Amino acid sequence: MSTLLTQLQSIENQQNIIVSTVLTQFKLSDIRKTALTKLSWSHHLTIMSRCKSEEERIFYINQSIKESYSVRELDRQVSSSLFERVMIGNAKLPASIKETHPGIINVFRDTYIVDFLNLPEPHSETELKKGLISQMKKFILELGKDFLFAGEEYRVQVGYRDFFIDLLFYHRGLQCLVAIELKTDRFEPEYLGKLNLYLEALDRDVKKENEKPSIGILLCKDRDAELVEYALSRNLSPTLIAEYNTWLPDKKILQQKLHELFENDGIKDA
Repeated sequence: MSTLLTQLQSIENQQNIIVSTVLTQFKLSDIRKTALTKLSWSHHLTIMSRCKSEEERIFYINQSIKESYSVRELDRQVSSSLFERVMIGNAKLPASIKETHPGIINVFRDTYIVDFLNLPEPHSETELKKGLISQMKKFILELGKDFLFAGEEYRVQVGYRDFFIDLLFYHRGLQCLVAIELKTDRFEPEYLGKLNLYLEALDRDVKKENEKPSIGILLCKDRDAELVEYALSRNLSPTLIAEYNTWLPDKKILQQKLHELFENDGIKDA
């Protein structure tokens, strides 16, 4: 009986913390529209028990509502350090993307986790692409549910030649096409040339008048941060260079990386 009372008191204390945290973010008049009623208590308890900071808790509350995470999906996103990956992605977003899509936030990750593919090491680009297509539902969960799959090996014609984009998506929120090129080795500067060509072809021949400029994601197995910075410094196309991991990341390493990034920029930790 005492054990049960202790558990109930613990749940009540967690509930009070959740209520207090959310009430500081919203007006009382808007309480019926807050996360208190949009998420289950299982969601709230998962967030409160696994997240260390208020910013991280608010992030997962908002993401759970926006992406309609189940409790299981939420748990995986916390395990994959989504908060840290998105915050790093926000801080390192290229100027070319900010210019074409002002106000963009929390859309792209610095690193994408594809542990659900169970890929062998080493693996080929064909194996990576086939794996992502066969597990598209899980890949969309990793990308974000605003991404709509438009096709694989998407053909664009330039002059008398045909070129094929590995994966093409449409992002509902940004209202633009997103081309993803896959590389199972480390980033090389010459990879940007072909991706820029794809983006130009999409904007000239595929993009509708009401849509915004296309965005490119070069998804590599590895990258040198300084090389990426040099390569993107004069690149005018809205392009993001990201890594993919086939295993869950070390949360402590990402937290340290995020801390150093914001510290170097003279910004308080997220």
